[in-house]
Amino acid sequence: MPNPARLVKVLATLLASMTIGAVVLMTMGHNPPIAGTFSLFTYESLPSVKKLLGSVPYQSKDRWNWIEIFYSGSNSGNIGQSSNGLPNSQDVNYHFCVYNGKGGNDGHIQLSEKWQNQNSVSSPNSWVGSDQAIRICVVADGRNIRPTDCQIKRIQVLVEELRRNFNIQPDSIFYPNDW
Repeated sequence: MPNPARLVKVLATLLASMTIGAVVLMTMGHNPPIAGTFSLFTYESLPSVKKLLGSVPYQSKDRWNWIEIFYSGSNSGNIGQSSNGLPNSQDVNYHFCVYNGKGGNDGHIQLSEKWQNQNSVSSPNSWVGSDQAIRICVVADGRNIRPTDCQIKRIQVLVEELRRNFNIQPDSIFYPNDW
């Protein structure tokens, strides 16, 4: 038979640990701890990039030869909603939008109408591409609101898939200066 004194010590330690854990959780109230740097479950629940790109009818292999990634300049937004930090879906000047969890699921990639119709975007002043450039909007301002780990991973996958599909050279991909 096990040592009764040891058993009492173990049970007392377990009870104390559970009590301390419960007190800590109650003091946090409805403010859960900040999410970890990356959630595999959240990432895996997002639609695949290959499936997103395949949802658009015929895409000419020589139509696109540049990729530009840029910040939205806002901390939240969704191109499907009109009262947020992003323009509505008819007025956007990019092909893809990657959300940060504020306005859309973290890492969710939304195709704009310009991509669905395979239309070029107009040339903004800071633009480094041409009418053959694919523009990817990252919902973040680049200063106070940085891209999430999930956004970064999804953009990496999206860029790689676009490079592969359209034979875009690595030196034709432009990221924000502080990426």
